[in-house]
Amino acid sequence: ERKVPAVPAPVVQAVNVRVAPHTVRISGQGTVRPLLNAQLVPQVSGKVTGTAASLVNGGTFKAGDELLKIDPIDYELAVTLAAARVGDAEAKYALSQEESEAAIQEWRDLNPGVKPPDLVARKPQLSAARAKLEAEEADYRKALLQLERTRLRAPFDGVVSAKMVDIGQYVTPGQQVATLYGTAAVEIVVPLESEHLQWFHVPGFTGEAREGARAVVRVPIAGKVREWSGRVMRAEGRVDEQTRLINVVVRVNDPYARKPPLAVGLFATVEIEGRAIEQAALLPRAALRTGDHVWLVDEDQRLRFRKVEVARIAKTGVLVVAGLNTGEHVIVSQMKAVTDGMRVQLLGDTAEMRP
Repeated sequence: ERKVPAVPAPVVQAVNVRVAPHTVRISGQGTVRPLLNAQLVPQVSGKVTGTAASLVNGGTFKAGDELLKIDPIDYELAVTLAAARVGDAEAKYALSQEESEAAIQEWRDLNPGVKPPDLVARKPQLSAARAKLEAEEADYRKALLQLERTRLRAPFDGVVSAKMVDIGQYVTPGQQVATLYGTAAVEIVVPLESEHLQWFHVPGFTGEAREGARAVVRVPIAGKVREWSGRVMRAEGRVDEQTRLINVVVRVNDPYARKPPLAVGLFATVEIEGRAIEQAALLPRAALRTGDHVWLVDEDQRLRFRKVEVARIAKTGVLVVAGLNTGEHVIVSQMKAVTDGMRVQLLGDTAEMRP
């Protein structure tokens, strides 16, 4: 007797659906850059007579530390001369006061009850002497300021990025002698697609709240992936005309508090914590079919088509917010020809993706 052999049901692989609260996380990458970046330049000219031990490439310093010293002899002499001129002006001013008082008294003796004219009271001479004294005092303060500027001090806590001068070199006002960057905080600029910004807050861009979304910065350094906590601070205000991406700035405070530090120039991966979804299922990207459909395996081991609502498609998977229930099986295998209701066979145990 001739018999038609039964066609075996195709074997498929599926994942278990787990519907649960889910926090959206947006990933991006960027280079660590300093928040504070300054050029150390002198305001007076002279020969460099000393540099701090920390004024080397990579050297660290504190705010107020003396980094470089310019020969102060010329400026000390200028202070001495200015002080002498102040003393001379004070003496002339005191003499003018005495002469004015004597002239006024003499006028009153000769003209009782009559106010002396300004010329008789020597008020113009007194005003000129006072103005001369004030000018000399200003020159004295300027000389002191110039002397103080022979010592270049650090404006903030930081690290030396580059040193351009050394002892014995003559420097002029405005000449760059070192590049410094601060260690209080660093920033990472993360280019993101504009649609990603719907999931987290960027101050001044997506809302009025001052505090942005939290972020985790990861960097492989010294043979290990290390993490720092950060926060979204702002967006750079414009869309890149070439990539059509928006640069989101993430800031990390105290990046040098532990060793190894989150050093400037490192390439970092940033994970931004977005808003929470009350009920969602995370599926592999292979589970999503054309037209936002998935293939399910029902209790009778039959394939079923189902339309779902997709909130987000990311590298980590597909986030489905409606259309699935916990415990259902979603097929992730690729099949050439499928029909709704066809019999299938599950391959072993199914895995579960957790948010």
